[in-house]
Formats: sequence, C-alpha cells, structure tokens
Amino acid sequence: MASRLDSMHTVVIGGSQAGLATGYHLKRLGVDHVILDENDEVGASWRNRWESLHLFTPARYSCLPGMPSPLPPRSRPGKDDIADYLRTYSEELDLPVRTAVRVERVAAEGDGYVVEATDGDIRAHNVVIATGAFHNPRIPEFAETLHLDMIQMHSSEYRSPAQAQEGGVLVVGAGQSGAEIALDLVHNHQVWLSGNDNGEEPTTPDTFADRLLMPLMWFVVSRVVNVANPIGRKARDHFLYPPRGIPRAGGTKKKLLEAGVEWVPRTTGSSDGHPVLEDGRVLDVANVVWCTGFVTDYSWVDLPVFDDFGYPTHDRGVVESQPGLYFMGLPFQSTLSSALVGGMGRDAEYIAEHLSRRRSPAGSVAFATDQESRSAPGSGAVR
Repeated sequence: MASRLDSMHTVVIGGSQAGLATGYHLKRLGVDHVILDENDEVGASWRNRWESLHLFTPARYSCLPGMPSPLPPRSRPGKDDIADYLRTYSEELDLPVRTAVRVERVAAEGDGYVVEATDGDIRAHNVVIATGAFHNPRIPEFAETLHLDMIQMHSSEYRSPAQAQEGGVLVVGAGQSGAEIALDLVHNHQVWLSGNDNGEEPTTPDTFADRLLMPLMWFVVSRVVNVANPIGRKARDHFLYPPRGIPRAGGTKKKLLEAGVEWVPRTTGSSDGHPVLEDGRVLDVANVVWCTGFVTDYSWVDLPVFDDFGYPTHDRGVVESQPGLYFMGLPFQSTLSSALVGGMGRDAEYIAEHLSRRRSPAGSVAFATDQESRSAPGSGAVR
C-alpha cells in the first residue's frame, strides 16, 4: 500500500524529455530526487502520437545531455524513435523514474511543498514541474454545432487516415501539426487546410542548403534568440502573448500544394451543421481535425505563480516568488529552442545547479522535522 507521506529532497513532475534532462543533471550533481510520470512507460507520450510523425530537426539536434541519438546525425527521428530513445535514456542512465503515478496537487507546506499523487503524498524541499506548458486540447465552442454524424477529433487524438470516414476532411490549424496531418490524409481524401500562414524556415529538410545552414539556424534558435537580450524577449512576447504558431519546416507549403491540399482561410463558425470559413464559404465535409493547439492547465498547482495567460511567472524556469519551485520545458524558457528535445539540456543544467544550492549542508531535507517524529520514511498512514 502507498505511503501517506514520504520525504524527498526534490520531486520532478513529468517523465518525458524535460523531466529526464533535469534528472540527468540532478543525478550528476548528487541531488536526491524522484521523477514522477503518469504514463505506464517512459516515452509513452511520444508513442501515442500520429503514426507518420517525424521531427523537423535532425537527430544530432534531437537528443538529451549525456547520450547522443543512435540514429544517423542527419536523419529525422520518428515518434517511435524518440519514444525508444527516451526509454533507453532513462534505463541506461538509471534515472529514478516512477511510472503510472499521476500528480493531483502541488501546494506549499512549511518551508517546502507537498506533492499529492495517486500512489501517496511526498513532502519535498524542491519541486520541478516538467509537464510542459500546454495540456488540454483547444477546440472552438462552435464545434458542438457541427453535424453529429461528422467525425471530429483533435490532433492529440489523431493516429492515421483510417480514423476518417469517407468524404472530405477539413484540417483546422495551419501550423506544423496541421500541415503534416493534411499531407497524411490527402492520399485518401479531399483535404482543406484552414488557417493563417505563419511562414516557414528558409530551407527545406534534407537538401544541401539545409545541411549547410542547419548549424547556423540551430545556433540562432539556441543562443541568439535568448530572453536575456531584446531580440529574444521580443520574439517570446510575439509568440506567447497571445499564443501564436511558430514557422513550419521549410518547403511544407510547396508539398501541400503539390499533393492537392487546398489552403483556405480560417474557420470561424458553422451554418446548418457545416463549417464556415472567414470568407463566408461553407464546406461540405465529413471529417474535421482540430489542429488548434492546447491551452495551459496548471489547475493542480495550488500556488499563486501564474500570469493572466496561465503561464508561470519565472526567470529561466526559476520561480523567484516561490523558492524551491521550478518549471522545465516551457516555450521560450530561455531560448527559442527551449521546448525542443535538443534544446532542453541547457535549461535543465541551469535549474539543477540553481536547485542544488538550496541543499542543506548534510544533503538532507531541511524541513523534515515534526513529520519524522510521526512516521519514518516510507511508512505512515495509508492514503
């Protein structure tokens, strides 16, 4: 049976790339910690994405600190490649991951925190929230007014074209996910891609120009576009307040046009159960895939650390108003690459080093005092 209240120096919530990168640096610094992941296995969040998904950054830029990707450096990892890599990373580096543990609440308690989880509560000196910034699918309210026999799904639910019924498909949202799903569906359906064009990277993947310029582009997104300078802060504010899609991989628009996908204006409502475009056009489709992104949901974090947009107020992931609280894997946490697999290592190192300075001289949990007199570690009342 689960312990009512354990003590741990640091709890990392989220066992995907952000949490694992943090765990690597915490272990390197000798910080006692545990990584909690709600999935049954490490990498599950990647394995459950659509089948044809591939990263638009090469393998050499899609790995975590301490372990290079096993794939050829110029190859584009698929979703199962990343899932396998994360699982191997966790096992080979012997990171303290507990799977199938869902965190239901984080709150302040004394000079530390209590993490309420499905397998028991944990008192922690530090908490790193590494679940990412976006959690709940964003679907417009008018989706409920579309025909009941129309198949609707969010991009988080999409796996393959087999999920769509016979007839046309409207893909709403023209970011990277929407473009790739449209390309996946157009082989079997007439497809309309709806949304604003946020632009593309200057080079097309797997071309000579891309191989030549990729090191420069990676340097720009991981170093130059940094919130420590005006350029980075302006880019952060542009993309996050309010949230906007980032440019797609180069050449995507050309692929869409060549494949026969029709790019149409934004979808703004419905008429007699059919989706209506911004220009007034009504589309007669049998399927709608909402590639409209996600909204933040930190409702389980019972702490006053969020702004009006639902983002944590932080400095490079450090919440100065709440000592011992950290966030990892946020977009523009420090650079444009912060939310990418290969860009998380620097943020994780910064947080781990900041966190390690909060350790007591003996390396023990400084706040575990009266609780120790009531229950020994690993025992106590059953939740």
